[in-house]
Amino acid sequence: MSDQEFESTESGASLTIPTQAGALKKGAHAILKGHPCKIVEITTSKTGKHGHAKANITGLDIFTNKKYEDSCPTSHNMDVPVVVRKEYQVINIDGDYVELMNDQGDTKGDVKIPTEGGDVTDVGQQLQDMFDEGKDLGVIVLAAMGQEKIIQVKEITN
Repeated sequence: MSDQEFESTESGASLTIPTQAGALKKGAHAILKGHPCKIVEITTSKTGKHGHAKANITGLDIFTNKKYEDSCPTSHNMDVPVVVRKEYQVINIDGDYVELMNDQGDTKGDVKIPTEGGDVTDVGQQLQDMFDEGKDLGVIVLAAMGQEKIIQVKEITN
C-alpha cells in the first residue's frame, strides 16, 4: 500500500469530441477558431476540382457571443465541445464571485457574475438585484472547455 493519496474532481473525460464536419447542424456546438460556439449558419459547397465538399460554418461563442467563421472539408473531423448545463442555488455574492451550491450540498465559489466587455450583463444585473432583494435564487451555469458562465437566473419558490 502506498502512502500517496490522490484526489481528483475531474472525470478525466475529454473537453471535446471529434465529429465529421458534414454531420454538424444549425443549433449544434463546434470549436471555431479555438472557441466553443453555437452554430447559427452552416452551408456546404459542391465538390471542386480536388474532390472535397466544404462546410462553411458560422457560430457565436457561447461565452462572449462573438461571431466566428470557419470552413472545413465535410469528410474531415472538427472538434465539438462537451457543453454541460448545471443548476445551482445561490448562497452568497462576494464581490465579483457568486457562491453556489448543487443538489448534493457541494459548494463552489469560483463562478463570476456575468460580464461582457467589462460591463455587467442583463443576467448579471438581474442576479445582483434579486439577491439584494433577499430572494432565494437558482442559476443555470453553462460549462465547456474549462470555462463557466451563469446564463439564467430564477427565483426559487417553495
